[in-house]
Amino acid sequence: MKRLFSVVCLVLLAACSPVAPAATPAARVDVYATAATLSWLNEAFICAAQGGVTLNILSNPADADIALRIGEPDTLTTPAFQIDTEEILIAASRESPLQALTLKRVRDLFAGRGDLSAQVWVYPSDADSQKVFDQLVMNGRSVTSFARMAASPREMSAALNKESNALGILPRHWLIGSLREIYSVGTVPVLAVVKAEPQGAVKTLIACLQK
Repeated sequence: MKRLFSVVCLVLLAACSPVAPAATPAARVDVYATAATLSWLNEAFICAAQGGVTLNILSNPADADIALRIGEPDTLTTPAFQIDTEEILIAASRESPLQALTLKRVRDLFAGRGDLSAQVWVYPSDADSQKVFDQLVMNGRSVTSFARMAASPREMSAALNKESNALGILPRHWLIGSLREIYSVGTVPVLAVVKAEPQGAVKTLIACLQK
């Protein structure tokens, strides 16, 4: 009987014990970053960790809460916030005979006129770095069909480091190895484009990126 009484007491005590509150799930922010903005994506992870936010990386900018890019898109119908700037360069290896170039010289080389021994490298036409180059350098002119294509600044940097006769478009953050700049296309904003006026975790993340 005493044993039964003890068991009943233990059951009652367990039932009356306070229940630990469920952990609040971390806020999630869907983020897209172009290949040229990976440095700022790393910063976004740091900011997210500081604010207790989980980042979910997407492959489609239209679905993202925040889309990171270099330069303004062709059409901008939602808010965008500048978080930094990036300089777009024309770069070549240190073994390249090409020295500092003029705008006309760069335009001619990428149009396939002039020095045919120089191999130019570009990005896909929808890449943000390519759009900046087309706008500021080509100004409506077409790039030569003999241009080679790099999928990303990382791939561009590797190709330019490997080939002494190559030159290509490169954000300054990707000027690594034995590369040197031979022309500055210009400095453009690094943007965080959002779907709507930022609130909550999205607003906190953008504010951190702007510091």
